[in-house]
Formats: sequence, C-alpha cells, structure tokens
Amino acid sequence: MTLRFLRLLVCQLLLALACVQAHAADGVDVTRARIEASEDGYKLDAAYAFDLNPGLEDAIHHGVHLYFTTEVQLTRPRWYWRDEKAASARQTIRINYNVLTRQYIVLILGSVQQTFPTLEDALFLIRRPSRWVIAPRGALKQGETYDVRLRMGMNRDYLSKPIQVNAFSNSGWRLSSDTKTFTYKAE
Repeated sequence: MTLRFLRLLVCQLLLALACVQAHAADGVDVTRARIEASEDGYKLDAAYAFDLNPGLEDAIHHGVHLYFTTEVQLTRPRWYWRDEKAASARQTIRINYNVLTRQYIVLILGSVQQTFPTLEDALFLIRRPSRWVIAPRGALKQGETYDVRLRMGMNRDYLSKPIQVNAFSNSGWRLSSDTKTFTYKAE
C-alpha cells in the first residue's frame, strides 16, 4: 500500500513540475535590460523573448488588437525612510493585422506606426523595441545607485469589453514577464 502511494505521489510531483515548466515557457523572458545616459535623458535598452500561442495568433488574424506594455520604475534606497521614487515610465505597443492589405501593423502609442509583411517581423519590433527615454536628464542624481524594476507583458485592459471577459478567464491570454530587478549607478 505505501509503495503504491509513493509511486502515485512521485507521479503527481512530476506532473506538477511539468505543468510549471510548461507555464513558464508561455511567459515573457527579459533577455537584456540596461539603462543608458544620453543628451535626451536616461534610455531603457531592453530585449524580450516570447512566442504567441496559437490562440493569440488566431485572435490577431481575426482583427483583434493586442497591446504589450513595458513598465519601468527607478527608486533610490534609503535606510531611514521609504525608498525614493525617482522615475517611472510606461510604453505600450499595439499589434494588429489588416486583412485587406495583408500586413501587420505595429504602433507605439503616442509615436510612430510601422507595417510588416509577416507576424515574425512585427513581433521583432515588440521583442526588441527601440531605446526610449524613461527619465529626463536631471531626474537622477549623478553617482547615486538606483534600483530598477522592469516588467513587460500583454495588457488586457486595452481589449474591447467582450474580449476582456474571455481574456481574464482564459490562461492563454496571460502573457507577461516576472519583474526583473537590477541596479543602475547614475552617470
């Protein structure tokens, strides 16, 4: 009886481990994240690795607009009080498919729109976005060390209401990264 119980327990643990690994493969991995100082201010240089599942690809081909949001926050640690919030920024990118022109359209909200012939080309712009200003030049104190928190994922809040109901109840519509943290010494 106990040997049978142990086998069952081991099988369940292996199944649980396989499910956790499969779920982790559906997420977004932050493959590169750093901050660069420039004349315009402090820019985020980031790259992400992810694939759309067949349900999301099907949604794009049926005219659903998908939105991906990158959030970054810089805080300066203080021993005597809460951490000082130095800067925070957010960038949202929309991707959709135009059936008439058979092109994928990628729009950085508040910026430029580009068209691509294939889904892979369009996703390349989302996976490796151009550097964007997350803080003006004087926002950070030179020589100070800041904690940076970066997160990227599909933003379901921009979806139309009927699709939101399906997206919030369906795990296939949950595509996001874990929060990546690193330190940056302001230049």
